[in-house]
Formats: sequence, C-alpha cells, structure tokens
Amino acid sequence: MAGAVTCTTQSQLTETQRAAYVQAAHSLAINIQSANIAAVKADTVASLAGQFDSIAGTIQSISPGLQGATLTVDSIYSLKATDLKAPADTQFFCSIPGSQLLITISIPQLPPGDYALVVVHATGVQQPQQLAMILANDPAGSTQWRLAGFFARPLTSAGRDGVWYWARAREYAAKNQLWNAYFYYQTAVYLLTPVDFISSPNLEKLQKEMAGVRPDGLPDKEPMKVEANGQVFDITDVHTDGSLGGLDLVVNYKSSDVTDPVATRSRNLEVMKALLKQHPELRGSFHGLWVYANAENQRPFAIELPMSQIQ
Repeated sequence: MAGAVTCTTQSQLTETQRAAYVQAAHSLAINIQSANIAAVKADTVASLAGQFDSIAGTIQSISPGLQGATLTVDSIYSLKATDLKAPADTQFFCSIPGSQLLITISIPQLPPGDYALVVVHATGVQQPQQLAMILANDPAGSTQWRLAGFFARPLTSAGRDGVWYWARAREYAAKNQLWNAYFYYQTAVYLLTPVDFISSPNLEKLQKEMAGVRPDGLPDKEPMKVEANGQVFDITDVHTDGSLGGLDLVVNYKSSDVTDPVATRSRNLEVMKALLKQHPELRGSFHGLWVYANAENQRPFAIELPMSQIQ
C-alpha cells in the first residue's frame, strides 16, 4: 500500500502543476462565494454530484459571509493513488523539503485515482473561512480537475485565530482552570485543523495538550450529570461557539418535553446557574451560555444569555 500512493507538497510541484490546481480551486471557490450551486455541481465528480444536497446546504450557509472576501490558495497536496487496485483506507505521508515535518492525510475508502487536497482561505470579512477541497483528475489523464470532496471551517472564532486560543489555553492550564483550558484547546483544534483527516506533529502536540487537561465527567459515552434545584440534568454535549461575536459555551441536555416554553426556559436557566456555580471560572472566559433542551421528536428549545445576566 505504501508504494501505491504518494504525496507531493506544493513547494515540490512544478509551476505548471501548481497553476492547474490553483485555477481549479479558485474557480470553485468563486462559485461557492457567489452561491452558484449549479456551477459547482457541474464541476463535481459524478459520484458526489449524485448526493449533492449536503454540499449545497453548506454553500448556501456560508456564501453570505464570503461576500467581498479575498480568496487565496493556502496549501496544496498532490495525492497520487492511481496504483490502487480497489477503494481502500489510504494514508498519504507528505514530507516538507528541508524539514523533518511529516503531514499525514488519511482518506477512508479512496478509489484509485489522481487527487489533490487544496485549502483556500477566504479573508478580509467578519468571519473568514477555510475552504478545503479534494480535487480529482476526471476524466483520468485529462487536464480537468473536479470537486470530489468539500469541507468548510472558520479561520477564527469571536475574532481570534487558533494560535491565540492555543496560547490562552496554556495560560488557563497553568492556573489549573481546566474547564477554561480544555474548551480553549478544543476551539484551537477546531480552527487549526482544516479537515479532520489531516494530521501533523503540531496538531498532535495540540491534541495531546488538550487531552492532558480534560476535566473529569465531561459528556462522552455517558452524559454528564448536573444537579440544579432538586433536578438532575443529563448533559450530552458541551462545546464553544463564536457566531454571535463573543465566545459562548454551548450546552445540550436531555429533556422529556419542551412544549411548554415558560417551564423549559426556567429549566434552561437552572442549568446555566448550576454550571456556573460548579465552575465559576467560566464567567471571566466566555461571553455567555447557550443552553439547548432536547426532547425526542421535538424541536430543541434554546436560550442564550451573557454572563452578566445569569445571576
């Protein structure tokens, strides 16, 4: 398998090779920016074009925030897998010339073919984005590169980039403020990883630091229990969100029923108060809390409050 696939980084490519990838990625990015879904689909491999709804939804979601953005190709990885005999879980090891740095790209069930992973940065807007595209040479041996995978992820959260969150996470860890540290690390990982199937020594170091400060009891296979006003709430997920301009902590919990908005809002407030009572450090590190009550076959009920309004 190792001999069947190769990775070439952008500094090792010829100018002609780089130009072909840049042209294809930039053309797709322009159509994504303008929400020209039909044009993106027309430049997509047939197997993906046949199940395009999720990509179309992503484009519709991010396009308004990309208006006026500057589109720049940030990184290119040429991935040769033409010698594969059948679709296979495939790892590419990408070395950087003059460095011991090794970047690993792991793609499950990759069909034989000639591919590239290209990351485009959309900057100069309020919420800059990184647009990661897998390009496939289609038809094989032609000059045509078509979309074979698309992933969008923000470059910043609440106006700060991943390196900033990494530095703050280390500061919180040094103070033994593990909740603050863990969720700032989590935010850094999210912002600094353009796609979940790429890894590097720096990303592995970041993830190891995050794992080292993970607080006990966070929801995983089992929910986290939070007691408030005589009730026990099952917290199923906690993560960060910066879409409202400040970094919020988002909490999801199970509820038997959310059809009564007054009662559900009261329970959500109890969850907020209980969480801040257990972890008062959160008040100075997050703008506010989102709390979602989730009941089976019912639309989630959510409220968001800044810390100053949670007494």
